[in-house]
Amino acid sequence: MRLLQAKIIADLHVQPVINAKDEIDRTIAFLKNYLIANPQYKSYVLAISGGQDSTLTGKLARIAINQLRQETGNDQYEFIAVRQPYGEQADEEDAQTALKFVAPDQTITTNIKEATDALTKTLRVSGLAADDMSRGSIKPKMRMIAQYAVAREHDGVVLGTDHAAEAFAGFFTKYGDGGTDLDPLWRLDKSQGQQMLKALNAPESLYNKVPSADLEDKRPQLPDEVALGVKYKDIDKYLEGREVSEEAAKQIEKLYLTTKHKRHLPVTIYDTWWY
Repeated sequence: MRLLQAKIIADLHVQPVINAKDEIDRTIAFLKNYLIANPQYKSYVLAISGGQDSTLTGKLARIAINQLRQETGNDQYEFIAVRQPYGEQADEEDAQTALKFVAPDQTITTNIKEATDALTKTLRVSGLAADDMSRGSIKPKMRMIAQYAVAREHDGVVLGTDHAAEAFAGFFTKYGDGGTDLDPLWRLDKSQGQQMLKALNAPESLYNKVPSADLEDKRPQLPDEVALGVKYKDIDKYLEGREVSEEAAKQIEKLYLTTKHKRHLPVTIYDTWWY
């Protein structure tokens, strides 16, 4: 095994093999224990996009909330799904399929188009380009603002969907989808998440779907693998300690080394990891 590969695996706590049922139970226990330890909170809030990661996180949160109600007799616990399209979402059917599978207590829609467009206009008036890449960064930040507004009004905790096959590359937006309270999937790679969804009897269309952050207007539904420059199957093999091609390994390691700042926020004068 490559030296850096071993370090990355250790940093992200990826297991070479999982038992899907055990990881489901482990994650549900984590979600339940957090609310029990922090009684000021009564709900979990999560944006449901229709992709694998939010579907899995949502289902696990839904089960945790159900169990908490039964075990405590407290019906104030709830799971809230947030739909956050920019205008009309191209894969809205997938989002609705995910919602049906997850079955949240309530669904709140916060369309981010008007807010995103308004901020873009303001930035341009100020002399900034506010190009497609900038807008791609603004969208998840707008979504997170709305999620925390929902959480504040429902004594909630905001859940994230970050997992090892994204975390290694900082494949999230700072203070956007990366700005959450809990990341229940952190430690799992993409194929391990798929195993868990299969064990939960999720619709195949949701975990076989081509992953896409869908943030750029000029490149809608851009596959994650294109953006990353490496396939998830190679990322998963690498994170599980197996051999991959030299080309794939170098790209994975390059992404890891150049995105350290995204896995450690914020940096203070006492931090030495960056030099």
